[in-house]
Amino acid sequence: MIKLSDFIKTPNDTRTKIKFNMNPADPTLKAWDLLLEDDPEWLIMNSWKTKQSNNNLNHAEYLITMAQYYPYGPEYFAFGGLYKVEKKLPEVFNDIGYELTLMKDYQEYIKRLIIKIEKPIGRDVYNRRYHTIQDQLNPEVYEIAPNIKLGHFPGYQNVRMNHKEMQQVLLREDPSWKSALSYVKGIYVITDKSNGKLYIGSASGNTDGIWQRWSGYAHLENLTGGNKEFNNILLNKGKEHIQKYFQYSILEIFDTRTKSEIILERENYWKNVFDTKVNGMNHN
Repeated sequence: MIKLSDFIKTPNDTRTKIKFNMNPADPTLKAWDLLLEDDPEWLIMNSWKTKQSNNNLNHAEYLITMAQYYPYGPEYFAFGGLYKVEKKLPEVFNDIGYELTLMKDYQEYIKRLIIKIEKPIGRDVYNRRYHTIQDQLNPEVYEIAPNIKLGHFPGYQNVRMNHKEMQQVLLREDPSWKSALSYVKGIYVITDKSNGKLYIGSASGNTDGIWQRWSGYAHLENLTGGNKEFNNILLNKGKEHIQKYFQYSILEIFDTRTKSEIILERENYWKNVFDTKVNGMNHN
C-alpha cells in the first residue's frame, strides 16, 4: 500500500487541508462530473466559505482537492489538484471566500489518481487537516490511470455518461467497455440536460452492437451519429451544446441473435412510454 501522505507532499503539510468533495448544492450534479468537465463550479465549490468553521480553509495555506469517484463507490476519490490558498479580505460568508491558485505540483495526476479511504465519510467532515488524514481515514493510492479515469464497465443498468466520457471510452477503445457494448444489441436514451428532452435510439445491426452505434456519436467531425434529429441542434447550437449537455444511458439489452424487427418494436415502445415523438427529440 502506498499512503497518500507519502505520495503527495506539500510545502507545509501542517498548513494544508484536504477536501473530499461529493455533491454540490445542486443534487442533480456530482463533484466528479464538475471536475471531469473542468466546470467553473468545481473551483467555486472548493473556494466557498460558510460560517461553519469545519467547512472552511481557516489557517490553511494549501488545499488538496478530491472528488468522490462514484463509478467505484463512496470510499473512492479522484485527485482534483493542489492549490495555493489566499483568504479574501474583508471576509465574506456564504460566498467565494478564498482565492485558489492551481500549483504545478502533481498536475499530471489530476483526474487520474484514485485514492481509497477506509470507510465512507459524512458530509459534515469532508474538510480535513492533511497532516492528520492518514491516522483518521488511512487513504491509500488505489490507482493511477493512464488517461482521465472513467472506471471499468459498471453494468448495463448503471451506464450514465456525458458526451465527453462517452467519447473517451469509444475513442480510447477501453477494453471492458468495448467487450460489454460490442456483444449486445439494445435500446438507449440520450438526454439533453439543458431542457430534459429525450431521444430514444436502438442498436439493431449485426456488427458490434451498441458499441458501433455509439461510435457514430463519438465521431469528432460530426457528433450526431447520422441522426437527422440532431442536425438542427448541431447547426443552431453548435457541437459545444452536444458535448456539454448530452447524456447517454441504456434502457434495454438483447442478445446479438435477436431479430432487428423485435428491437425496433421495443424502440417504438420506449418512444411511446416517454412520449419522445411529441415532447422529445424523436421525429418519427
